[in-house]
Amino acid sequence: MRRVIGLDLGDKTLGIAASDLSQTIANVHSTIRFEQDDFDTAILELKKVVGELNPEKIILGLPKNMDGSIGFQARKALDFKTRLESEFNLEVVMIDERLTSKMAESIMLEADLSRKKRKTKVDKLAATLILQSYLDRRP
Repeated sequence: MRRVIGLDLGDKTLGIAASDLSQTIANVHSTIRFEQDDFDTAILELKKVVGELNPEKIILGLPKNMDGSIGFQARKALDFKTRLESEFNLEVVMIDERLTSKMAESIMLEADLSRKKRKTKVDKLAATLILQSYLDRRP
């Protein structure tokens, strides 16, 4: 069995998480930073991670609106999914991520992390929550 990686796409960051080899536990991996909407740079940096981890598939957060509709951010994620599939020739599974960033924020508040530390860690923790929710839903 190979790892699965989880991604949380933002306007300037890409949070990355990776499963263990048994695909049971999601672990924080890293955050890629790039200029506003510069997804070319994000994919270039992600190539290094994919080369290192050799995942069998990618799980990407889909930021739906609270009413379940597809808004501007979700369209960006869907476009990014298409690019990932053609770039890496891997299955990309979309997971509803409506509350993951809020959950990540409250986990870090509970851990009493400073605002500065929370800002640097929220993306990779959100990616970990996205990936873990995928892993937990599988049969």
